[in-house]
Amino acid sequence: MALLENKKVRLNYEILETIEAGLVLFGYEVKSIRKGQGSLDGGRIIARGSEAFLVGVTIPAWQVANAPKTYDSERPRKLLLSKSQIEQVSEAERTGGLTIVPLSVYNKGRNLKLSLGIARGKKKYDKRQDIKKRDEDRAMRRASKQ
Repeated sequence: MALLENKKVRLNYEILETIEAGLVLFGYEVKSIRKGQGSLDGGRIIARGSEAFLVGVTIPAWQVANAPKTYDSERPRKLLLSKSQIEQVSEAERTGGLTIVPLSVYNKGRNLKLSLGIARGKKKYDKRQDIKKRDEDRAMRRASKQ
């Protein structure tokens, strides 16, 4: 079950590959995510040197009064990936036309994990075809129920 989900990413991008990563978070950010607060919209992953970071994601503090005054809800968050996965992310970042986007944040045991996808942007006509196919499938399921 996903705690946070980037719902528009599957409409705007064609997901080529998915990777699971750990997140470096503060305790009050973890509590906030487990309550369902936060947004992955507009987020992306960048690789700098031998590290990968999640940028453009908003995670508010769980209790604003108890958070430090210097807390930034859109700060870059470090991702916990193996060396081969970091190399894979940086290679995709260097490749033209590919981007790395966050798909969802979910529980795995006690830990929070981030599912990220290496994706290629869709053209407008591809999006229209996907919407048309989804509507046709929905109509077929409705007809089969009746």
